[in-house]
Amino acid sequence: MRHETGLDSVISRQFVSEVRLRRDDVPSFDAYPFSLPAVRGLESLPLDPRMTVFIGENGTGKSTLLEAIAVAWGFNAEGGSKNFRFGTRASHSTLSDYLRLVKGVRKPRDGFFLRAESFFNVATEIERLEVGDSYGARSLHEQSHGESFLALMTHRFGGQGFYLLDEPEAALSPQRQLAVLAHMHRLMEDESQFVVATHSPILMAYPGATLYNFSASGIEPVDYYETEHYQVMHDFLANPKRMLDVLLEREDDER
Repeated sequence: MRHETGLDSVISRQFVSEVRLRRDDVPSFDAYPFSLPAVRGLESLPLDPRMTVFIGENGTGKSTLLEAIAVAWGFNAEGGSKNFRFGTRASHSTLSDYLRLVKGVRKPRDGFFLRAESFFNVATEIERLEVGDSYGARSLHEQSHGESFLALMTHRFGGQGFYLLDEPEAALSPQRQLAVLAHMHRLMEDESQFVVATHSPILMAYPGATLYNFSASGIEPVDYYETEHYQVMHDFLANPKRMLDVLLEREDDER
């Protein structure tokens, strides 16, 4: 009987190990979305077997790439599982057509694409399909945005899955973000893999997560303590009065 080594264990539970851009097939790097710095310089992007985090300012392409990975995997562009085929607006880019996902030998038992901006549409589709019992006892529309996010993750995410989350913190208080991170940890312990686009210093602090910073320079790995998110929040909490005094004084000077 063959014994599984540490490396074999990582490979066996990694559903997607790498994202590659088929650069020779790209029609033009001067047109969106290929003109985005994150895409223009993309060749291959390794994914962490447990949690990969995309960070960066709005407009840098992190959600665009996450969406493209989701669509290339077979998820609905607005969110949901592979069984969701609704569309309220055809707004996703063509980037997914030019991506190649390097997949592991084992297929996930579960999967979901969760994005904050279209979560209402996903909740509506869940009701239309009459599969609400899989998402908790109460309708997602009968709960607050944060409550429905937690209900979906708690009741629908079953483990051994490939989960893509786009700014899940949008509806969550800091306490709820901690609760979500704890649940994500349980799922990762159950051989799940996450790719998350976020602005939350709490979510990106998960131990051992691989962080990629999206900027005008492209995509670069970054240490948590070197992220602007951590540094700004750390400095603010260390002395909020001093930071606000400087910020508001600067605003007054610019008037």
